[in-house]
Amino acid sequence: MLFHKNILETIGDTPLVRLNKVISTSAMVLAKIESFNPGHSTKDRMALKMIEDAEKKGILKKGGTVIEATSGNTGMGLALACINKGYNLVCTVSDKQSKEKIDILKAMGAKVYVCPTNVHPDDPKSYYSVSRSLYKEIPNSFYPNQYDNLSNSEAHYETTGPEIWKQTNGKITHFVVGVGTGGTISGIAKFLKEKREVQIRIALIQERINSIWKKPSLINKNIQAEFVINLAPSGEILSFDLISSSGEKVFDDSALAALSKIYFIKEVIGLERKYFERNFRSFNLVFKSKHQ
Repeated sequence: MLFHKNILETIGDTPLVRLNKVISTSAMVLAKIESFNPGHSTKDRMALKMIEDAEKKGILKKGGTVIEATSGNTGMGLALACINKGYNLVCTVSDKQSKEKIDILKAMGAKVYVCPTNVHPDDPKSYYSVSRSLYKEIPNSFYPNQYDNLSNSEAHYETTGPEIWKQTNGKITHFVVGVGTGGTISGIAKFLKEKREVQIRIALIQERINSIWKKPSLINKNIQAEFVINLAPSGEILSFDLISSSGEKVFDDSALAALSKIYFIKEVIGLERKYFERNFRSFNLVFKSKHQ
């Protein structure tokens, strides 16, 4: 019989799908569909890794409570792990999150605190501050703190990076990914750059108003990227930034042409624009140059 012992064993090994119609380029462009994870995002990987590492270190004990500030996806990953392992879960979210996301977290057994969006992160009412306060108040609790937890990036160094390398037979030349905490890009880029003798180019996609470097952390200080794609909240590409130290051209013409349409991968999988804009971090793109 071929089966998984529990839902956590289905995390990872997501497929690569070639983009045939959305992007017109001679380069092979592949999308790694992280929404195929059981919690529907790449965050499942690091959520499980943070829980398991805390268990190994004795930080998270039987009957404990996991407390985290989340925009929804990390909360879903933590909920899957907590249900399976018997932990309580408390999530703090901002009031800009959809009712559907909040309802799903509650349905998964999480206690959810909705906090105001328009306050500084250090304000006592922010969802960051509320999560830290709850951690201090609730006994036998664990605060993963995904922004500064190195298990975040290690999850992708140990799983997503190796998967991409194996799926492309080591022929990957460019990697493009949306960023939130920076864990995905940090872990994958580190693995790929260690594996390939010929330099692999790394690009990150971010909303310019929420630049990852606005809030320094243990995760984002080690991002290995040469190229930044800055988006407006609407999804419009505002600018491309080269960040290689030498200032050399990062992408060849065929791959650069493809970048202008990357954000509209939604057309391939039929997602509504509003949904896709909230979840673009679930998609990683892999380029294989026409020359290799």
